[in-house]
Amino acid sequence: MKQSAKTTLLGLSVISLTSLSLISCNPPPSNNFKADSSTQYFSNLQKLCGKTFVGETAYPKDPEHDFAGKKLVAYFESCTNNEIRIPFTVGEDHSRTWIISRTEKGLLLKHDHRHHDGTPDEITMYGGYAGDYKGAEGTALSQNFLADEHTAQLIPAASSNVWTLSFDPEKQSLTYNLERHTKPRYKATLRVKN
Repeated sequence: MKQSAKTTLLGLSVISLTSLSLISCNPPPSNNFKADSSTQYFSNLQKLCGKTFVGETAYPKDPEHDFAGKKLVAYFESCTNNEIRIPFTVGEDHSRTWIISRTEKGLLLKHDHRHHDGTPDEITMYGGYAGDYKGAEGTALSQNFLADEHTAQLIPAASSNVWTLSFDPEKQSLTYNLERHTKPRYKATLRVKN
C-alpha cells in the first residue's frame, strides 16, 4: 500500500513538472497584441529609412484640389529608436513632415508644418495616436491614427480625423489615407523610387 502511494505521488509529480514545462515552452497568447503590432509596424518603417516614395493623389479626383496634378514625394529622412521623420513634398511645397513617435501612450503621428524660414506654421503638430478603427486593429504594415485632443482644439473640424499609413512590401508602395466622420477625405499612393 505504501509503495502504491509513493508511485502515485511520483506519477503526479512527473505530470505536474511536465505541465509546467509545457506552459513555460508555450506561453499563453499575449493580451498585448496591439503593442506587438505597433512595435512591428515601427520596426518595418525603420527599415525604409533612406528610401524615397513618389506618387500622386488618388482621391479626390477633383482638379480644383490643392494637391491635384502635383508630384508627391515622401522621404524617410531620419530614424531613431523612438522617432521616424518623413518629409512629404507636394509639388514645390516642402512645408510638411510626418513624424511617427514611440511614446508611453503608443505610436503617435504628427504633421509638422513649417514656413520657408523653418518657423512653425500656425496650424502644425496635429495628428493622433494609433488605435482601433471601424473594428479593426492595426497591423505590422498598417496603423490607424485617431485625432487627439490637441488636434480637436487646433482644428475643431478635424476632431474625427483618422489617418492611416500603410506599407505594402510586395508592391513596395506607401498609402496615406485620411477619413473624416468615417468618410474618405484624401488618399495618396506612392511607390518606392528605384
